[in-house]
Amino acid sequence: MTVLPCLWFATEAVEAAEHYVSVIPNSRIVAVHATPEAAPGPTGSPMLVDLELDGSRVQALNGGIDFPFSEAVSLVAVVETQAELDRVWDGLLEGGGSEVQCGWLKDRWGLSWQVVPAVLERISAEAADEPERYARAMTAVTNMVKLDVAAIEAAADGVTV
Repeated sequence: MTVLPCLWFATEAVEAAEHYVSVIPNSRIVAVHATPEAAPGPTGSPMLVDLELDGSRVQALNGGIDFPFSEAVSLVAVVETQAELDRVWDGLLEGGGSEVQCGWLKDRWGLSWQVVPAVLERISAEAADEPERYARAMTAVTNMVKLDVAAIEAAADGVTV
């Protein structure tokens, strides 16, 4: 069995897939499947795009009807450095996305993403052993839009900048 997300677009699945693989490292479009004669939509036009985002399989569907994305489902990009965070953040916002808060953004198609530094995951994993450190890091995060790796680490360590 394979379980993977399918992202529903009205007609922009190929455009979105191309954009995502250009922003997320180690990503590629695996296949573009044409609309068969018996299916709704123009026969032969792209219907389904199989892609890998840094090794995770995702599908993008041209469903023909606009079902807007909501914050209830999002994709999370975990990055190692501030430079990588900045590049992915800016890339996902390219073409009309919007910043939200706490590392969240919406891309130009309305899909929610969270761009998170790996250090935050490590701090979260240690929360049971170091609750004060975790609380300080999360307080810093809640006051940010795009996350700042150095500021999160400093806050976790109790250092004011």
